[in-house]
Amino acid sequence: MKEQDHDRLLRIKTEGIREWQHQSAHYNRYEATPYTALEVLFDEYEYKSTDTFVDFGCGKGRFPFYIHHHLRVSAIGVEMSGQLYQEAMENLTKYMERAKDSRASIRFERMFAEAYDINPHDNRFYFFNPFSIQIFQKVINNILQSVENHPRSVDVILYYPTSEYIGFLEEDTTFELLKEVRIPELYEQNSNERFMIFRYE
Repeated sequence: MKEQDHDRLLRIKTEGIREWQHQSAHYNRYEATPYTALEVLFDEYEYKSTDTFVDFGCGKGRFPFYIHHHLRVSAIGVEMSGQLYQEAMENLTKYMERAKDSRASIRFERMFAEAYDINPHDNRFYFFNPFSIQIFQKVINNILQSVENHPRSVDVILYYPTSEYIGFLEEDTTFELLKEVRIPELYEQNSNERFMIFRYE
């Protein structure tokens, strides 16, 4: 299924790339995770109906919508850009017109990732290179603080992972690599075309 066909199925608009007008050393451009990559990931990644996924730097919301629609689990998108948040909310309005009733919830928060208050139910965290290593470290430390206060197993899922993100998780935290999921055909041309899943237990 093509990208635009999948968007049409979910009644959302998430295609395209958005460069920031004022380039920042801390925030990367908007680009949605390819649907084909998400299909590969969730063919191999085990999840439970009680999980809650948080997408940091969610943009227009493709990942949360995909999770909610296909997995029937709760999803939260965190986005600092007012324009992208607005587009995510417009997508949400359209999506909910057809969404099937489900116990799973979906919502979006407009804020900086490091300001997001990790909920005791949040246990799956998704990153597609949204920001610098400095912000990533702050977010991971917030997650670990939450785990200390409310013990639970949590996963960090990286798509197109940077060596800095991987190095920080492996060397400076107690997260351990659970699984690497390579995107067939794409990985052969570009070794970044993969997911790396780290778990804290």
